[in-house]
Amino acid sequence: MRTYILKRLLLMIPTMIAITTISFIVIQSAPGDPAKMAVRKAEQAGAVQEGGLSDEVIAQARKLYGLDKPLWKRYVLWLGDLAHGDFGYSYKDNRPVADKIVEVLPVTLQLNILAILIVYLVAVPAGVYSAVRQGTVMDQIVTLGFFILYSLPSFWAATMLLKYLAGGEGLDLFPVYGFESPGYDLLGPAGRLWDRLWHLVLPVTCLAYGGFASLSRFQRAGMLEVIRQDYITTARAKGLTERVVLLKHALRPSLIPMVTLFAGLLPSLIGGSIIIESIFSLPGMGKLSFEAVLSRDYPVVMALLTISAVLTLLGILLSDILYVIVDPRISFD
Repeated sequence: MRTYILKRLLLMIPTMIAITTISFIVIQSAPGDPAKMAVRKAEQAGAVQEGGLSDEVIAQARKLYGLDKPLWKRYVLWLGDLAHGDFGYSYKDNRPVADKIVEVLPVTLQLNILAILIVYLVAVPAGVYSAVRQGTVMDQIVTLGFFILYSLPSFWAATMLLKYLAGGEGLDLFPVYGFESPGYDLLGPAGRLWDRLWHLVLPVTCLAYGGFASLSRFQRAGMLEVIRQDYITTARAKGLTERVVLLKHALRPSLIPMVTLFAGLLPSLIGGSIIIESIFSLPGMGKLSFEAVLSRDYPVVMALLTISAVLTLLGILLSDILYVIVDPRISFD
């Protein structure tokens, strides 16, 4: 297992080089000039006199950002920044990109890890329940309910939750925005934990509900396939209770398709968190990436894409490891 993990980690290096190369070319070729945008913002702030969008001023800004260099040289310089560990400096505020990422990454990880846990804690039991009661009214109700949730756009659901549960036109149960309450630093450990979870209830709900339908259907299909196997029939013939047959003999093999889905769930949730973090004003990677794209802050965009790619590759590796845990017959030795 250790040898396999080491090989996979080494294979991530050429994969990351390919991903970052393609991403860098696409980003640098996108419409919009960061230099012009920076000069325009400086003019609006009064740092540059009216009519400051001259070719000379723009050329100076392009030189400052290194945009006057050939594409291949810019990529080599970016690799140097990556090796240095700071991802370069933001065009927006000239801060090290790594410092900005460190500030927002914990927020996004907490948001997405909680969403993944809730998706699996709801979808797996629901899928098993639907499989055991295949064709019944309850099976149809569970399926219909999850697909109705799946059809709801996340931005609409977030708006409705804020309107009716966060002091809009309904109940004032949850905070409208932010990640922490005023006076958070004065709270004890238990108070901080409760305050953080209280702020995450609505955002996590908006991220998680869309995954209930697809994952529960996969779990239902996996369970139906397993309970039709001969060894399940044999277990029942031996007089084992249905609970023991399902939980001890059928559940574990039926989880294999769910392990496969895990690899793609984290990056998809991170992509979806862009909307959710913006609506709930959460200082996470989604909100930072949205602002970076609008301002053409190339170093920040590249850093976020690189981190997302690393998380995706690690998710795939983790799903392979979970294969062995779920099904001991699988071996990488």
